Amino acid sequence: MDSETSSNPVKASLFVTCLIDQLHPEVGESVVSVLRKLGVAVSFPSGQTCCGQPAFNSGFWNEAKVLAKRFLKIFRRNEYIVVPSGSCASMLRVFYSELFHDEPEQLKEIEELSSRVYEFSEFIVDVLKIKDLSPYVKNINTTKKYTVTYHEACHLRRELGVLTQPRTLIKSLPSVQLIELDQSEVCCGFGGAFSIKYPEISAAMLQDKIDRIQQVGADAVVANDISCLIQMSGGLKKQGLKQRSIHIAQLCNEIMSSN
Repeated sequence: MDSETSSNPVKASLFVTCLIDQLHPEVGESVVSVLRKLGVAVSFPSGQTCCGQPAFNSGFWNEAKVLAKRFLKIFRRNEYIVVPSGSCASMLRVFYSELFHDEPEQLKEIEELSSRVYEFSEFIVDVLKIKDLSPYVKNINTTKKYTVTYHEACHLRRELGVLTQPRTLIKSLPSVQLIELDQSEVCCGFGGAFSIKYPEISAAMLQDKIDRIQQVGADAVVANDISCLIQMSGGLKKQGLKQRSIHIAQLCNEIMSSN
C-alpha cells in the first residue's frame, strides 16, 4: 500500500503512552511526523490517559479496569491505533482479554479493538506495507554512516512477536548502518516495577546490556520502548559514555527530515 498517493489515506490515532507524554513528548511528535510523511492521516484523541498497565501489573485489577474502559470509550471509533511502545501495545492487544476474562460482553469489544492496535514499526511494515523508507528521505548523506545497534524490548518480541519490522525500517534508512547487538533479545533490567522492587538485579542486567552496547561501538542504541531507553540512557550517562539512546521513531524522523 502506498498511503502517500492514495486518494483515501489510511487513518490512525496515536496512543502516546504515559512515559512519552510526561517525559519524552518529542518521541510522540516524531511518530506523528513520520506517519504524516508516509501519507497517514494522524489524529490525537485529547482525552486519552493511561492504558492501565502499571495497575494491572501490580495486581490492582479493579483500578486497571477503570482506565481500560476509559481507553475503550475514547478509541472505540478509530480506524487504527498506533502505539510507540511494545509494552503498552501488548497491554491493549494481549492483556486486556485477561483483565476482562470475567466480562463476556466487554471481551467482544476488546477483541474488535485488538485487531486495530499496532506498534509503530509493525504498523508501517505490516499495515502500510512500507519496507523501504529511502524514497521518503529528502536529502541522502552519502559522506558518513551513522551506526546504530538495536535492543529488542521484551513485550515487543515476546507478546507481539515483532522481530523483523524494526530492523527492516532501520536497514532501509540511507546513511544508517545497523550493527547487531549480542543478545539483543535479553532484558535491559527495567521491567517497570521490577527495577524498583529488585534494584540490584536490575542494575546488574543493565550493566550487562551496557557492556554489550560498548562492545558494538555504535553511535546510538535504538529501541521501540521509551522505558528501555530511559533505563539504558541513565546507565550510559552515569558512566560518562558517549552513545545516544534513541527511539526508532526519532531515528526515522531525523533521517527523513535531514537537510
